[in-house]
Amino acid sequence: MNHLPLIIKREYFTKVKNKSFILMTFLSPLLVIALLSFVGYLTSINNDTVRSIYVLDETGLLSETFKTSDQTIFTQLSEIDLETAKTLSNQEQAYGLLHIPDSSLEFVSELIKFYSEESPSLSLMSSLESKIENKLSELKLQNKGIDLSLIEASKTSVSINQETFEGVKSSKIGSLMKLLFGGVAGYLLFMFIIIYGNMIMRSIIEEKTSRVIEVIISSVKPIQLMLGKIIGTSLAGITQVAIWIVLGFTFFIASSFIFGVDISQTQTPQEALVSEVLSSPESNDKIQMLFNEFSALPISNLVVAFIFFFIGGYLLYSSLYAAIGAAVDNETDSQQFMLPVLMPLIIGVYVGAFTVVEDPHGTISTVFSFIPFTSPVVMLMRIPFGVSIWHQLLSLTILIITFIFTVWFAAKIYRVGILMHGKKPTYKELYKWLKY
Repeated sequence: MNHLPLIIKREYFTKVKNKSFILMTFLSPLLVIALLSFVGYLTSINNDTVRSIYVLDETGLLSETFKTSDQTIFTQLSEIDLETAKTLSNQEQAYGLLHIPDSSLEFVSELIKFYSEESPSLSLMSSLESKIENKLSELKLQNKGIDLSLIEASKTSVSINQETFEGVKSSKIGSLMKLLFGGVAGYLLFMFIIIYGNMIMRSIIEEKTSRVIEVIISSVKPIQLMLGKIIGTSLAGITQVAIWIVLGFTFFIASSFIFGVDISQTQTPQEALVSEVLSSPESNDKIQMLFNEFSALPISNLVVAFIFFFIGGYLLYSSLYAAIGAAVDNETDSQQFMLPVLMPLIIGVYVGAFTVVEDPHGTISTVFSFIPFTSPVVMLMRIPFGVSIWHQLLSLTILIITFIFTVWFAAKIYRVGILMHGKKPTYKELYKWLKY
């Protein structure tokens, strides 16, 4: 009799009714949103901080370089010596004192100093250095009789148009979108395997140590029990992720309205740069190009490939996690078997992040997209850059065949290991179990 549906149902409801599972399902998105809101709040406080900087420019050439902004107030000092300026800055509790000594243009850059009570902000120092460098460079050019307007007029912005030999146009924005999709797909698979693969392994270890599995195995084939645990836990994981997405979106909207915190303020410098670019006069053209690149992506191919490679990769690694859980009595003993299992996955992420980005159709990228233990990550990152359907089908076929073999391999270990207690297995003993 086929007990697989019953095992899947039992495993699924055992997981979703577990108190810790329910607690983490509903608390995790709340904790993440609370953390983002807290970071956004701290960022807003940091952005509201106003720094007062005193400037003692003895050359008289750089005074107009420093303009007061919302975050920085520059106060020009004149007709006083350095010691008096330092004392005044300290008394007024200024953030710092920028001293530009009286010297020639050739040597003044080496003599400029910034005095402060504590170590100054790196971003502030970089901003001051950039302003001084630009102004001194202009002054040196003017002293040599060079017209700055001619130099400014000679500057040219170059954006190389990209096109294949068949006439298909592309751009850097399109490459970025392809990289983003591949990176997200690979990361999701990696995290899903780590989280729910460990859940499968812990479930088997718990039932094995409690001797419950000895009762179950009397009426169920080991391979059915193993597949039932894998599929049931996978469905529980999908349920949890779906709830996270719904609750995360709900909590995100609620926190913005209730606390008035703009979580978008937590943007990274790269995101700020993108926002600045899109706010430029050419932003309409860039947005139009973005839509064109998105419409040019093989969306249906990407979605279908993601589903199949994601499922195939997860089932492949889950069977190995199940075999490890059956072979050991506790999680501590499982560590010796974890590295060989995770190493191919880590290599796949490395190849995808560093090799596929630079050369998606190179030898290394192509080879690793056919190796079943790395193909779920590498192939998903290659597909946006254009991979023939027969290559995708071949890679998927190899992945499925390897999964079937891995299930057979894991079932052999599972069949013997679930009844073994009190001894830490070695690789040599696992090899013997395959012959039973």
